[in-house]
Amino acid sequence: MCSLKYTAKEKKTKNILLKNHTLDNSHHIITSADILRTLIRRNSVRLVDVRKEEDYKKEHIKTAISIPLATVLENDSPGRIIQLLQQSGISDKTPVVIYDDTFGALAARVAWTFQYVGHSNTSLLEITFSKWKSYGFEIEKKVNAFPHARHSLKLNTEIYANYDEVERAKNEQNKILVDSRERLNFLSEHIPGATNLPYTMLGTADLILREPHEIKRFMENRGISTDAEIITYCGSVGTLSGLAYYALRMGGVKKIRLYSRSFKEWKKLGKPIEEFKDANFWDLSAE
Repeated sequence: MCSLKYTAKEKKTKNILLKNHTLDNSHHIITSADILRTLIRRNSVRLVDVRKEEDYKKEHIKTAISIPLATVLENDSPGRIIQLLQQSGISDKTPVVIYDDTFGALAARVAWTFQYVGHSNTSLLEITFSKWKSYGFEIEKKVNAFPHARHSLKLNTEIYANYDEVERAKNEQNKILVDSRERLNFLSEHIPGATNLPYTMLGTADLILREPHEIKRFMENRGISTDAEIITYCGSVGTLSGLAYYALRMGGVKKIRLYSRSFKEWKKLGKPIEEFKDANFWDLSAE
């Protein structure tokens, strides 16, 4: 998959992608391993490793910096996230690619956070660190650091949802709540009216996210229209729903928000909960 030989036409297309490597539309949600290797060689990308710091220090993809998910969650305010970007040498125009070793969920949450504070030029590596290493691609142990950069704060409120917006969406037409937890958790309890799209369906053994046509099929099976306004949520901090957020964007959804505080906050606030008391075998089927 990642050691492709390109035709002349494909090389031209690849060069265009490299020249315009940005996540300003849904076509640039994912960065392939081949393109990332080229960007690394050209020194034209800031690669972010969101695993635990001790894992990063053992080995990581060449040129990567360490910004663990835990650090992002501890500094989960726009101003402090901007400080993290600046300390990492990331300016407004720096292309950023993020990876993890947890099927893309941690990377997705960090990518969404960066985009929320205004860093639109952010994408996800198509594979995990373990998969990258298994292909024999470039890794190192060097702890990388880059000069401080200036970054502006431009909140993208169109991709953020709070509990008030979730509550309103339950009763509004053409708005769909998507619960990305596993099927059994969803059946046990969920936000009333939510549709279940389990995170376990979103990737493959090789890729963190399936091809767009496969995601569209899952959406169609659940009555999720690309014209609807979607809010995704999961169990606690928005990792699994972050992955669903990007999957649905790949599937063609244009208006989508992440309820990052998710079901944990919803329950804590004493909001209404729905459950299937008489779920049968077929209810457990994710398809």
